[in-house]
Amino acid sequence: MDKLIDLLPLLGEAAWETLYIVAASLLFGGIAGLFIGLGLYVTRPGSILENRFAFTVINVLVNIFRPIPFIIFIAAIQPLARAVLGTGIGNGALIFAISIGAAFGISRIVEQNLLTVSPGVIEAARAAGAGPFRIIRTVLLPEALGPLILGYTFVLIVLVDMSAVGGYIGGGGIGNFAIQYGYRQFNPAVTWAAVLVVILFVQLIQFFGNALARRIMRR
Repeated sequence: MDKLIDLLPLLGEAAWETLYIVAASLLFGGIAGLFIGLGLYVTRPGSILENRFAFTVINVLVNIFRPIPFIIFIAAIQPLARAVLGTGIGNGALIFAISIGAAFGISRIVEQNLLTVSPGVIEAARAAGAGPFRIIRTVLLPEALGPLILGYTFVLIVLVDMSAVGGYIGGGGIGNFAIQYGYRQFNPAVTWAAVLVVILFVQLIQFFGNALARRIMRR
């Protein structure tokens, strides 16, 4: 227990580092995933920008990358991270890997939530003379906003889990703290302290995500 007390400042730093990694990954991966998911939705057969070739290409890419376990993906993506960032280790490489990996998972969540929008609403906008991009901006995304928030809340929790793997490529955060000071030093108290911080993060993310989604869907 004395060892844990001594490590509390490092635990605090690791917690903030995890928040930074997760926030940056959500920013880059979330935006990329939104556009990929939109591409899947609007190009699918019968949709507002139907294009079978584009849909097939995007769909195949998502199906290739999405199932890869992150511990394997983070190793496989290192050469690309070195080419883009100049390094395959550290927080930068970790954010790069998480952002790419998350983008393909997010795209499916976006696609599925957009599919919940009533086709009648889309047809009404079409009948009123709205073009495809106006429909996306003023009808599709606003109608799906509540479910999208819930989807991104789930993604945030997954990103916390993905960030914990970062210790294996020299990344910081809670995962690295638990591995370095808990697991490798045979100190279960330190490991469980890290687990409790992760649980706290997840509870707060889920609470605020649910609250925001409820507020949006009541409008």
